[in-house]
Amino acid sequence: MSMDKRIHKLKVNDKNELNILNIGLEIFYNDLRKQGVNAIHVAWKPPVKLEKDIEDILSKVM
Repeated sequence: MSMDKRIHKLKVNDKNELNILNIGLEIFYNDLRKQGVNAIHVAWKPPVKLEKDIEDILSKVM
């Protein structure tokens, strides 16, 4: 079954509307909105894992 046929058979809510919660890539959210899709964007990035010595240096200068 092609992707297009699967999408058309998908019932996403009682009103048959697609609502998206986008986490991370704002460009993906922008493209959804351009296509008329109801979407909310959450600007999220994974926490940065620093090496201990770099973390110590940054804590002193900040």
